Amino acid sequence: MNATQDDPCPVNNRKVLLMGTCLCDAFYADAAKATVEILEHLGVEVIFPVNQTCCGQPAFNSGDWKSSRKVARHAAEVFAGELPIIVPSGSCAAMHRHGNPLQFEKEDDLPVIEDMGRRTFELTDFIVNELGITSWPGKLDTKIAFHHSCHTRGTGTRAAATALLSSINGIDLVEYGQKEQCCGFGGTFCVTFPNISGKMGTLKLDHLLDDQPDYLVSADLSCMMHLGGLAEKQNRPITYRHIAQILLASLKGTTP
Repeated sequence: MNATQDDPCPVNNRKVLLMGTCLCDAFYADAAKATVEILEHLGVEVIFPVNQTCCGQPAFNSGDWKSSRKVARHAAEVFAGELPIIVPSGSCAAMHRHGNPLQFEKEDDLPVIEDMGRRTFELTDFIVNELGITSWPGKLDTKIAFHHSCHTRGTGTRAAATALLSSINGIDLVEYGQKEQCCGFGGTFCVTFPNISGKMGTLKLDHLLDDQPDYLVSADLSCMMHLGGLAEKQNRPITYRHIAQILLASLKGTTP
């Protein structure tokens, strides 16, 4: 797709590296595809390093920092250079920005890891705060409950995602109770403490579904997977989509 007069201005000669994430690779290829289409629509050239793996967060959250550092070093090598690294998941972006520097505090390669973190952006954070695009074209008549993930606290994602969704003609962005609360996924927390995790997610769903939204939307794939899985298991009808799929549907005038 090419930008039009009614669309955000195309960005000339801008290149980025795309980190597809484990969840896109295993479950949500459509979210990665939508991310590429959105960036290309904005005139950004997307480069996908084929030897990428993971951000290291699963091992990090489990306390296996030796393994996590190994994965992070590989990521730093794969994504070396000066280009921005775009991630369609807030938790993976937060791992590069905050988790990895934390575990490399006493390591000689801390500067390389910190540089990778500084260049890493969740998709909407990059669109709004790096490209300067604060509104989104198109029309989408739908009601959306947007989940603000814990990992996007302290980043530009929350305000950026809300600004873009709110600007789309026809979208009703509903408010709901306890929207700042965790969904309960917490990486390996949901495996170590499944009963607590499930109850936290169920409480979140209770509030999310109060206003009967058409879509549950998130900029974090892990939260989307957790809440969507709980809703399916409990036979509670909710359709969930990644925010890139919503932005793309608005551009195309199609159903997400």
